[in-house]
Amino acid sequence: MTKPKSVNGEINHPESTRRDDYLFRASLKAVILNKQGHVLVVKETDRDWWDIPGGGLDHGETIRDALARELHEEVSLEGNFEYKVILVEDPRYLNAHNLYQMRIIFAVKPENFAFEPGDDGDEVIFIDPKDFKDSKLVWERKIYEYAQIAANKQGLF
Repeated sequence: MTKPKSVNGEINHPESTRRDDYLFRASLKAVILNKQGHVLVVKETDRDWWDIPGGGLDHGETIRDALARELHEEVSLEGNFEYKVILVEDPRYLNAHNLYQMRIIFAVKPENFAFEPGDDGDEVIFIDPKDFKDSKLVWERKIYEYAQIAANKQGLF
């Protein structure tokens, strides 16, 4: 499918005349740092790269509910947590899904640091974010970037 075109300020698919600029996804991602400054990462089911846990905000969900759901699904988070926005990225067009996605990155401080793979995760570890600094994969390099931002904002909580 081709990228939608803007016509008079509205985004339309080439094969459709309907307005679809609402095809926008907010992706909420959680940076969780332990006392050693290592970041929690997950390999989601059927993926072979690391990422910080998180996912899409579903219709009608609050940010807290979406973070709690995604963290439970991917890293089996149980219990309460605090969170603060540390970064909002500009939207990107995702060809594979024919929509725009904006990542909102949160520093998350859970009351419980016991993690294991959830239903949507294959592997979960805390790792030194520097290990991702020179990764060939853009999403793994982002882990380093996000962890640096979170570490620089330690006084958030």
